[in-house]
Amino acid sequence: MPTDVHQHLWPPEFLALLRSRGAPPRLDGWTLHLPGEPPYPVDPADHDIAARARLARGDGLDLALVSLSSPLGIEDLPPAEAAPLLTAFHDGALDLPAPFGVWASVCLSAPEPDPEALRHELARGCVGLQLPATALLDAAGWARCAPLLDAVAELDKPLFVHPGAAPGTPDAPAWWAALVPYVQQLHAAWFAFRAFGRPRHPDLRVCFAALAGLAPLHGERLVARGGGRERGRVDCQAFYETSSYGTRAVDALVRAAGIDVVVSGSDRPYAAPVLPDLGAQAAIHALRTANPARLLGPTKGARR
Repeated sequence: MPTDVHQHLWPPEFLALLRSRGAPPRLDGWTLHLPGEPPYPVDPADHDIAARARLARGDGLDLALVSLSSPLGIEDLPPAEAAPLLTAFHDGALDLPAPFGVWASVCLSAPEPDPEALRHELARGCVGLQLPATALLDAAGWARCAPLLDAVAELDKPLFVHPGAAPGTPDAPAWWAALVPYVQQLHAAWFAFRAFGRPRHPDLRVCFAALAGLAPLHGERLVARGGGRERGRVDCQAFYETSSYGTRAVDALVRAAGIDVVVSGSDRPYAAPVLPDLGAQAAIHALRTANPARLLGPTKGARR
């Protein structure tokens, strides 16, 4: 089943709620306003459901997984503000036509995470949980999210770690957030996972967006700076999604972590799908079909 594990598509009711807000994150027509960032013009075609379904089929996909865009910061809004947006996203996304599937999101600003709310969305058909990397940067973050991760593991679902909200940088070029804070977040979350998350959740399947900011390529430095026991360690339950990277980066990641843990993702509509030239059709089959099936587990597949 050819799969793209990382796309974004905003359902109509979710768009309407963003337009009804008086403070960021909000939409003014098709202009997105986020805290500390310049206004961003959204292309209406990016959230045209029929058009996006045609694109997914044109990419040869049987399954395209959409998720809440964590850089919007919705998970970190006060619960009374986050709840209607999360409900609108889940309701609309679960109603999308084939080939779409959905990652669940949760409110993270409450005093304690709510695993029962997560269980509800997973029971409705969400394939797993997405968390922003900003919630998982250190031991405290992994400990705070532990009840959510326990629920995910008990239900044999995966975790998807996506970049979170990024502080605005005055006069920065348009690509700055994607290349600096997003990569830094994923890099830190990956090392925190190795140090704190994996010992607490030994059976959790976890997928890091954007090749985890290339953190696994630092294995030699890890060994040189005291992580000698990590030498040769392969975590077959940790996966790496390819969005915005091409052949050279994917090839390097494969050499560091193995072909069996790299999965295809595009981050559409923010980036176009790329199939790296790894020299064998079997490698593309692994990235698009075999490895996503291992990541998603027995409940993989579109709902229709």
